[in-house]
Amino acid sequence: MTKEKARAILVDVIDLETTKQEAEKRMEELESLIGTYGGVAVVKAIQRRGVPDYETYIGKGKVKEIHQLAEEEQVNLLIINNLLKPRQIYELGEKFRDIKVKVWDRVDLILKIFDKHAKSSQAKLQIELASIRHMGPRIYGMGEELMQQTGAMGQRGGQGETNVEMMKRHLRKQELSILKKLEHYQLIDEGHRKRRRRQNLKTVALVGYTNAGKSSLLNALTNKDIYIADELFATLSTRVGKLYIQPDKQVDEEGKYIPGKEVLISDTIGFIRDLPPSLIEAFKSTLAETVEADTILHVIDISDPDLERKIKVVEEILDQLGLKDRRKVYIFNKVDLIAPRSVFDEEAPELKRRGLIKAGKNTVELLGWSQGKNRDKALAKMKKLAKEYQEFTPIFVSAHERMNLEALIAKLNELA
Repeated sequence: MTKEKARAILVDVIDLETTKQEAEKRMEELESLIGTYGGVAVVKAIQRRGVPDYETYIGKGKVKEIHQLAEEEQVNLLIINNLLKPRQIYELGEKFRDIKVKVWDRVDLILKIFDKHAKSSQAKLQIELASIRHMGPRIYGMGEELMQQTGAMGQRGGQGETNVEMMKRHLRKQELSILKKLEHYQLIDEGHRKRRRRQNLKTVALVGYTNAGKSSLLNALTNKDIYIADELFATLSTRVGKLYIQPDKQVDEEGKYIPGKEVLISDTIGFIRDLPPSLIEAFKSTLAETVEADTILHVIDISDPDLERKIKVVEEILDQLGLKDRRKVYIFNKVDLIAPRSVFDEEAPELKRRGLIKAGKNTVELLGWSQGKNRDKALAKMKKLAKEYQEFTPIFVSAHERMNLEALIAKLNELA
C-alpha cells in the first residue's frame, strides 16, 4: 500500500438520529484523514442503519454494491469510518480478497498515519504497541489455516496448541518487549521533569484537536523550529520550548535587578474524535508532559464551524487522562482567518486610499471598506465565545500572524 497510490472508497455508517450536517462533517474528516495518509477518496458513501450488520457491519447488499464500484473504479482500499469488531473486519476482508482490496476501519487508518509521521524511536514504539493491541483480537479470524493443531516434533508449540494460541503468545511477548523499552524512555523523561521541578520551572502543555495550530503557537512563543503542516497528526512526539518573559522593570525601587521568568511549553499529539482508550493508553508516555503540566492551554481553531464539538472531544480525552480539574486556559487561534489585525486595536485608523486603484473584485478590500464590517463580525463572535467559556479566561490570537500574543504572554506571566 505504500508504493501504490491509495485509491479509497470511504464508507460511514451512522445511526438514525445523526443529522445530515453531522454526517457530512464526519465524512469530511475521514476524507482529510485519507488525504493526510497520501491517498485519494474515489467514492464516498454514507449508510443509515439502526444496528450495524453482525457479520459485515455494512450489510450484504451494501457489500455487493461497493464490490462492484471497487472493480469499476480500480480501488485498492476500503475504509469504514467506525471501529469494527474482529469478525466484521475479517469477513469484509474475505469479501474483497478476490479484487485485492484491503479493508481498514477508522483506527487502522489513524495508525497508518501515525506510522507515516513517527520520527522518534519512542513514537515508533508507541505506534507498534497500539497496532499490536488493535490487531491482536483479530487473529482468531485469520482463516482456517490458523486453527490447525500443532504439535509436531521440533516445534515450540505444545501438544494440541493451535496456531492462534501461538500467535497470541508471540504478540504478548512483543508487547512486553515494547513496554520494557518504553519504560527506559519514561525514566529519562521523568528525570527531565524532576530537574524542572527542582529548578521551579513552570510548565505549560498545549493540547487541542488535531490541526488547531498548536505547533504554530509553540513556534511563535519560543522560536522553536519544528515541523508544521496543514494536515492531521503532523505532530506525534512531544516537543518542548522555553519562553523567557521579560519583566516590566529591570530593577526594583531599591535598585535590585529583577530577573525574568522562564516557562517551558510542550506540544504533543493532537486529539480527534472516537480515539479508542487503547490508543490513548499507548501514547500515555508521550502525553505525560500534558499530565504533569502546571497549566493546560487548550488551543482551538476559531475559524472552524465545528469548534464546539471539537472542544467537547478534547475535554473528554483530558477527562480520560485525569485532567478534568487541571487549570486550563482556552486559546482561540487563527483569528486572522476571520478578522483584520485592527480587531485588537479599536484606535487603529481605517486603511486610506493612496493614489488611484483600478476597479475590480478586490477593490473593496484594498480600500479597506470591508474592514469595519469584518471587525464588527469578528468582535461579536469573540465576545460570544468569551462569555460562553469565561471560566477558562479565553484569549484570542493568531500564531501564524503573531496577533495578540502579548495578551497570552501576559497571562503566562501571571500564572508563572
